[in-house]
Amino acid sequence: MNIREKFDAYARLARIDRPIGTFLLLWPCLMALWLAAGGLPDLKVLVVFILGVFIMRACGCIINDYADRHLDTRVERTKLRPLASGEVTVKEALLLFVVLGLVAFCLVLMLNPLVVKLSYIGMVLTIIYPFTKRFTNMPQMFLGVVWSWSIPMAYAAQTGAVPAEAWWLFAANWCWTIAYDTMYAMVDRDDDLKVGIKSTAILFGKYDRQIIGLFQLAALTCFMTAGFVADRGLMYLVGLLAFIGFSLYQQRLIFGRERAPCLQAFLNNNWAGMALFLALGMDYLLGVAI
Repeated sequence: MNIREKFDAYARLARIDRPIGTFLLLWPCLMALWLAAGGLPDLKVLVVFILGVFIMRACGCIINDYADRHLDTRVERTKLRPLASGEVTVKEALLLFVVLGLVAFCLVLMLNPLVVKLSYIGMVLTIIYPFTKRFTNMPQMFLGVVWSWSIPMAYAAQTGAVPAEAWWLFAANWCWTIAYDTMYAMVDRDDDLKVGIKSTAILFGKYDRQIIGLFQLAALTCFMTAGFVADRGLMYLVGLLAFIGFSLYQQRLIFGRERAPCLQAFLNNNWAGMALFLALGMDYLLGVAI
């Protein structure tokens, strides 16, 4: 394997070719920064968090593939991942994880001490998550915490504290993450049952669509409350309505529990998150009260 092929394998290991996870991590992080700042956040903080999102998502993918390297060979969708296929060695993957983790930590050191302290927790959560699929039927609920940890960090970076209102956004993103990652788990449910991977898609069984709907509703309620606490206006309400529309569309896609539509429903959440963030940004820009 030449250098170009090796770097291509590293890029695929870090999921640079599949940025959906980065976007799903980015939108709530940006919302937290805007809410914490009451509009456009500090430029240095914004740049650090955008870079941090990309790097930490890559770290999460690497440690996930390390944990699943033996199981991935037995699942149709994952058997060609670089670690599972042997394109990247375990040593190379762990070295890349450490290097990217150090880069992320150097970025965090540019911010205040509270953010640095919270970053330690974030890294531990990132490392633990892939292994939760071995011993709990609810790894998506743990992922929701991992995927939401940038929210208190964003508030800490922008304000030096984590106020109570931050946890409404945290709760919203936690519920939303469980909803869309359960859709994702529905794609692999048959394979996961064969190899022994646990998921909420398996746990919820025939009630998967209904429970996903409940988590979508809970996410909407918490997003709405976060906006109310922050005294947001008409444009944010438009974003919430868009979120409802995307959620209903996703319910339609997963109705038959077929793999391709379930994957499409998962991917559609990128547009839901983007719409909500853009609506929040426009709300601060226009300042139109309800």
